[in-house]
Amino acid sequence: MSFRENLRELLSYNDIEQKELAAKAEIPLRTLENYLSKDSSMPAADTAVRIAKALGVTVEYLVNGAESSPDKAALAVNSSLRQLGQTLEKLSEGDRKVVYETARHLAETLLKQKGKL
Repeated sequence: MSFRENLRELLSYNDIEQKELAAKAEIPLRTLENYLSKDSSMPAADTAVRIAKALGVTVEYLVNGAESSPDKAALAVNSSLRQLGQTLEKLSEGDRKVVYETARHLAETLLKQKGKL
């Protein structure tokens, strides 16, 4: 796949908005939009590095889809955790502590049942 196709796939897979990626990669939104357009070109190396880092993949994967990037299951977990974090940020400090302790207890219980703790 092409850089543009890989970039589109990663944006979708990570459920990240173009504006958010541009901010994380510290590039202008218009520049990112150009990379996603039909007549897109390959970014400069330093820009590709910033975009890849913001997406949590290697430049190699971003450019040509090489397998040296994290697998899709890992990307899905990261995306889910990011979404959970965004939801938790909306809670008060006390409510976040309750959710954290409940989740920790549930995870430990599940791990004990499976003999992994």
